[in-house]
Amino acid sequence: MPSYSFTVNGKSVTVEAPADLPLLWVLRDKLGITGPKYGCGVGVCRACTSHMDGKEIQPCAVEVADCSGRNVTTIEGLADGDKLHPVQQAWIEQDVAQCGYCQPGQIMAAVALLKRTPNPTDADIDKIENICRCGSYFRIREAIKRAAGA
Repeated sequence: MPSYSFTVNGKSVTVEAPADLPLLWVLRDKLGITGPKYGCGVGVCRACTSHMDGKEIQPCAVEVADCSGRNVTTIEGLADGDKLHPVQQAWIEQDVAQCGYCQPGQIMAAVALLKRTPNPTDADIDKIENICRCGSYFRIREAIKRAAGA
């Protein structure tokens, strides 16, 4: 079985896996990183949203073979020790989470948005396509605006 080396949340890893194994399953089943959630398996619901080389990805739709030499960040890699990322802090302050299942992906999408667009408009925020079955979109919007101001 081939092996693939890349960086996850600042740590170098090497995994043996079939080339077409989705990164989501490598993260969850081989590396024990459970922040990215399985929702649809085709990159639509975006519950698994993470970053690769600083850009938003859906690991359920990225093959592990495409990760060699790359830098992957999941929700577990956002905080700096005990200091939360400003988006994580805003999520708490705005009491965004209800069930919480989609929140890691929502936060990672918001971080990517703020990296591209430091002061997003409502229209910019509306382009985030992550699904929240609890419907906490209003609080998500407020948290993103709060993080942009931080």
